[in-house]
Amino acid sequence: MNYTIEESKGEVKLNFSLTAEEWDASLNKAYIKNKSRFNVPGFRKGHATRKMIEKLYGEGVFFDDAFNDAFYEAYGKALSEHEEIFPVDEPKVDIDGITADGIAFHAVVTVKPDVVLGPYKGIKVGKVEYNVTAEEVQAEIDRAVKQASRKVDVEGRAVQNGDIVNLDYSGSVDGIKFDGGTASNQELVIGSGSFIPGFEEQMIGMNVGETKELNVPFPKDYHAKELAGKDSVFTVTVNKIMAEEKPEVNDEFVKDVSKFDTLADYKVDIEKRLQDNKNRQADAENENALIEAVTAGAEVEIPQCMIDSQIDYLVRDMEYRLMYMYQGMKLEDYLKYTGSSMEELRKSKAEDAKRDVKTRLTLEAIVKAEKLDVTDEELEAEVARVAESAGKKADEYRKSMDERQLSYMKNDLLMKKLIAFLKENNTFELKKAEKKAPAKKTAAKAEAEDGDKKPAAKKTVKKTTADKK
Repeated sequence: MNYTIEESKGEVKLNFSLTAEEWDASLNKAYIKNKSRFNVPGFRKGHATRKMIEKLYGEGVFFDDAFNDAFYEAYGKALSEHEEIFPVDEPKVDIDGITADGIAFHAVVTVKPDVVLGPYKGIKVGKVEYNVTAEEVQAEIDRAVKQASRKVDVEGRAVQNGDIVNLDYSGSVDGIKFDGGTASNQELVIGSGSFIPGFEEQMIGMNVGETKELNVPFPKDYHAKELAGKDSVFTVTVNKIMAEEKPEVNDEFVKDVSKFDTLADYKVDIEKRLQDNKNRQADAENENALIEAVTAGAEVEIPQCMIDSQIDYLVRDMEYRLMYMYQGMKLEDYLKYTGSSMEELRKSKAEDAKRDVKTRLTLEAIVKAEKLDVTDEELEAEVARVAESAGKKADEYRKSMDERQLSYMKNDLLMKKLIAFLKENNTFELKKAEKKAPAKKTAAKAEAEDGDKKPAAKKTVKKTTADKK
């Protein structure tokens, strides 16, 4: 097998030629692979000669299999001998001719584009920092209080704002009940805004055992179009009135909900945990800003096939997130719900896809320019670290990993090394704060000034069926 290479902008053409003997060997290989499929009179199945099968079924009966095997063998050999050729799409293959001397064919393939790097060292990047506020610390305490609270029955009075009400309801529009508008023993926090506007307000003043009709108009922009803007009637019965009994926030409460003995120590720990989270958030945003800065200066012509491939990935990722976050929602259901199409969705992802591809190509170019790599020792150290975190021995864990997993781990290490390199060679400058209202007190300062008294957190409840429809 012989081949030549022709390079043009964004593409490589590989011209292949096989001698008559090489082509015949490919045909014979295809014959051996497929001969058991053919029935030839006078021969047991799988024992007919190649010439007999070709005579009965046509000379080209083995052509497709023979050509596919010959092509991919030749194509693979050429790529292995020229690692600089990096295809990013399937090759377009065509046959140039078949003669007594053999067969000639070619493949045109789109290759990874060259990147002209802009500045990626010595640049200044805006830096963000986030600090924990007293309100955020208090919100964490409020959540702990919420979890430790208990419901108690209320007797001798009507429904008030803030009560937890157990109710039955049945909704109708124009006298006809609608899907999702009926429920029994539903709990609702009055004033939470869980139901459509006007529903909860009309329940205030109702007593246990009382049934009342509530006239509630659906909002004009309601997500269920068949109900949007229509007047509805809900028949509501109050089964029980409850209130949330909250524990007092003191040292005893802290001992019950944490490993600490005092409220002061509990607050310090909360502030530290929140600040650690904010620091990680800031680090991630700063790293992204740095990557965006070095990517912005790069120039590259991205093949459409790479953009299309990234769009495919983004759509698949969206499909997965819909199923995970919205209890198995399918993409086609989402498109129907939003009144969109797959074509419109893909179009909306195009710019993100183009940006993602450019970023990836730019970072790969920097890795190549700076000759960054992950050594075998670094890879094995990472395997040992992951194994230890999983409670396993390094050698056993290593044996359980396939090449794909090792490659992923190596790429992850390489990315970390690249980010570290970029941080070392560029400067972060804290962004100037915009003029705004007086800054909130830090948690520590607020505690010193205000003591332990904090406002109660706003109650929240899960959305109910009446709201979903």
